[in-house]
Amino acid sequence: MLILDVLSPLLLLLLSILLPGYGCRAADIPEDTTAEFSARLYHQLQAAGGQENIIFSPLSVAVALGMVELGARGASLEQIRQAVGFSHLLPGAEFSLLQNLTAALSNDDARYVIRLANSLYLQEGVTFNPEFLHLMRKYFRADVETVDFSESAAVADQINSWVENRTESKIRELLSAEDFSSVTRLTLVNAIYFRGSWKNQFRPENTRTFSFSKDDGSEVQTLMMYQQGDFYYGEFSDGSQEAGGVYQVLEMPYEGEDVSMMIVLPRQEVPLASLEPIIKAPLLEEWANNVKRQKVEVYLPRFKVEQRIDLRSTLQELGIKNIFTNDADLSAMTGLQEPSRSNERRQSPPPSTCLIKDMM
Repeated sequence: MLILDVLSPLLLLLLSILLPGYGCRAADIPEDTTAEFSARLYHQLQAAGGQENIIFSPLSVAVALGMVELGARGASLEQIRQAVGFSHLLPGAEFSLLQNLTAALSNDDARYVIRLANSLYLQEGVTFNPEFLHLMRKYFRADVETVDFSESAAVADQINSWVENRTESKIRELLSAEDFSSVTRLTLVNAIYFRGSWKNQFRPENTRTFSFSKDDGSEVQTLMMYQQGDFYYGEFSDGSQEAGGVYQVLEMPYEGEDVSMMIVLPRQEVPLASLEPIIKAPLLEEWANNVKRQKVEVYLPRFKVEQRIDLRSTLQELGIKNIFTNDADLSAMTGLQEPSRSNERRQSPPPSTCLIKDMM
């Protein structure tokens, strides 16, 4: 019998990946496109966050960037396509890809709930390109509302109410009045909500308090869930000692088995930092394809993580720089041939806010 024991040194790798089951994938979705972007985005966030836990939705970020891309031209357009990994696709094919991926996940017959919602807020009195608005509705099913951004507090309340409704009240204050000004003309909002129950439930009576070893060697007392069952599990090596030679990978399915959480744990007293650099798209695929069903004892800490991330610097490191400057070309939003270069122009990415907690 194998044991995945996060009581032992050192820690659970909080790279919790939702893996769509192969049966729900649209046939024309190239898996490596979104996986590579996920890995690159993770590395940038990890570098910026230091020792902090990281939680984010690569799909949500990709969809938000896709919405911006619909309104972009020139260098602004190409930087987004290059960063997200769409440059090898035919121009515009990425929109159908994102549309198919979100449709595959949002299955009304599934045992889990994934809701992806998009909204577009336009300054009243400003004319926008009808084709841009049509494509936003077509590919992203975006709600389109007109508001007066000079009434910044009212706009923040309206958007926060929309986000709260789409996330079952899990995210309540995404934006504040300070996020808008009299020169704001458009705001794109993307929300993703997931709710699922483990296929194999943790029994509450098996939860106990144990010492949990952190990456810095210190220990904290935490509630640890326990169960024994059949799971997809594997032990992998990177061929060197960079990750302690061997690390464990466990896939824990949610009800319906279309979606799983993947847990990665370095073995022995090996810091998580030695494993993180090797995380790449091919490795994610290797994990998913090579875990084998076997009996495993699982000790898993109860946890709740909530994080707000300003993605500006992260996206700039990935090569998306133009849209945050006065050289941004978002003229496809208005239908004008020349990009606006007003010194008053201010591009500010929406923050990414995520919350996740364990379930028994």
